[in-house]
Amino acid sequence: MKSVDEQMAIIRRGSANIISEEELAKKLAKSIANGKPLRIKAGFDPTAPDLHLGHTVLIQKLRQFQELGHHILFLIGDFTSLIGDPTGKNETRKPLSKEQIAINSETYKEQVFRILDPDTTEVVYNSEWMGKMSSADIIHLSSQHTVARMLERDDFSKRYKENRPIAIHEFLYPLIQGYDSVALKSDVELGGTDQTFNLLVGRELQKNANQEPQCVLTMPILEGLDGVQKMSKSLDNYIGIRDPASEIFGKTMSISDDLMWRYYELLSNLSLEEIATLHKDVNDGAQHPMEVKKQLAGELTARFHDADTSRQARNEFEALFKRKETPDEIVEVELKASQDGGLGLAAAMREAGLVNSNGDGMRMIRQNAVSIDGEKTTDTRRILKIGERILLKVGKRKFSYVNIVE
Repeated sequence: MKSVDEQMAIIRRGSANIISEEELAKKLAKSIANGKPLRIKAGFDPTAPDLHLGHTVLIQKLRQFQELGHHILFLIGDFTSLIGDPTGKNETRKPLSKEQIAINSETYKEQVFRILDPDTTEVVYNSEWMGKMSSADIIHLSSQHTVARMLERDDFSKRYKENRPIAIHEFLYPLIQGYDSVALKSDVELGGTDQTFNLLVGRELQKNANQEPQCVLTMPILEGLDGVQKMSKSLDNYIGIRDPASEIFGKTMSISDDLMWRYYELLSNLSLEEIATLHKDVNDGAQHPMEVKKQLAGELTARFHDADTSRQARNEFEALFKRKETPDEIVEVELKASQDGGLGLAAAMREAGLVNSNGDGMRMIRQNAVSIDGEKTTDTRRILKIGERILLKVGKRKFSYVNIVE
């Protein structure tokens, strides 16, 4: 194992907060002396089938702990998903069905092992212990925290002051997440900065159970492609780890030059010294920001695909945006005209799968983000006639040949 100082330097990188560094250093020293790895826990509720780069900020940190020789507990919150995490919500969340949770859980396992080593990762489900609890056990657990403490949470406090409903079962969420740490005897728990309250509840419950309280390590919330909102599928500002290689590469290239450095710090495997050198080279004019961004895009694409596929994605990107060429393979679709003998441009974009709705199509047209046969158009009333075959481009990366038929 590396020394305590060496491990702490790696653990600190990109971390928002460690509660507390002194406690963690002592745990690491004890681990080295005993030759026994620490138990590092992180929980994920399978609320959606796909993980994105925002999730991987935390998973990358797990990987670092793993490479330092520690034991990773990847907890899938199949029981807590039945409640719905109230963190940051201004209204009660709808719980998922058991069937959807089971489907999402399986996809999580497949995706997470694109980063973590499956041989040294223990996947656990909190239904394994929560499902065995009796109603008396739940009441006993609930007695270990007060309503006043729960209302210290920003989201609960805000909803209470605004007279928005807070369901009693929502108070159970932090308690169950905290009890997971008791059941797993975790030494360290990781989470986003928005999870700080829940993670600290785990420390308190461990003390009540006469366990040594876990250290808490929080990671920053990664901004999405817009550089403002947190990365979220619902906001469509995300990069999914199961996205095609060309999408991962192209979306990474779309972020701003300033945001690029945050992605480097939180997502790249380069050392901080190497990143600082790149930053200096850009500032001094020795390297162009686009070339440095291509390096980041290539690294992220290779992580979730492979090196050859990453190089191919880069070549495609350069063909599209540097040489202004179209891709070698473009999907061709036949779209039926309406009863009026034609098809509106926005409707054609939707039916071709280039936008999600006619409204999205109209917005893209107004934003000058639509081309027909290489020519930009802002004509929201454009009607495509029967027999027309056009090359339709939406945004920077979406192409389709469209045939209008009867």
